[in-house]
Amino acid sequence: MSRLSLEQIWPPFALRITAGDLLLTVIREGDLPELIELVLDGIHDPTQMPFLFPWTDAPADQLPANYVRYFGRTLAGQTPETITLQLVVRRAGQVLGIQALEGEGFPVTRTLETGSWLAGRFHGQGVGTRMRQAVCAFAFDHLGAERITSSAFLDNPASLAVSHKVGYRPNGRQWVSRRGEAAEQERLLLTPGTFVRGDPVHVDGAAELRVFLGLA
Repeated sequence: MSRLSLEQIWPPFALRITAGDLLLTVIREGDLPELIELVLDGIHDPTQMPFLFPWTDAPADQLPANYVRYFGRTLAGQTPETITLQLVVRRAGQVLGIQALEGEGFPVTRTLETGSWLAGRFHGQGVGTRMRQAVCAFAFDHLGAERITSSAFLDNPASLAVSHKVGYRPNGRQWVSRRGEAAEQERLLLTPGTFVRGDPVHVDGAAELRVFLGLA
């Protein structure tokens, strides 16, 4: 018997989403050094906190190991009932950040959630919108999603602007604890009917992923 490839063993690793000059692939161990370098260089203004869980507040000497632990948890948590796709975003081979696609009970709810981070040096170039459009097209067209949700703090206008460009609609607000203080989030909802598509999207490995997730 021939040895199985890593992509055969773990079909998410075979997923490739291409949109123009952007390539999205599921994070692997070998991607960690480049991603951690971007995190240490800075994702956001340190006086602000765009994330519900303030993971970037960790001391610089702890962030690398913390990120590896998070990678391990998302890998171990991937099951048909729990989708935890962390997609590395590259442009012309250069790593830019992460686009996440997650959901609990997806075979029943057909609902997924997007989240992302982009290295500070790449902000303001339209990349955030394009990578969100790419992953949403994949979710609707290849996984059969019927709804995609997201959220952003009201003091994060850049993230809210990306969501609105992609076609998300307001879906209520909620107060949460952030850095020990109350902060208001806007919930957002995207459906196939409101989705604003971007670059044509080409996907490899979707059929194998659907089987792995129990969707085929």
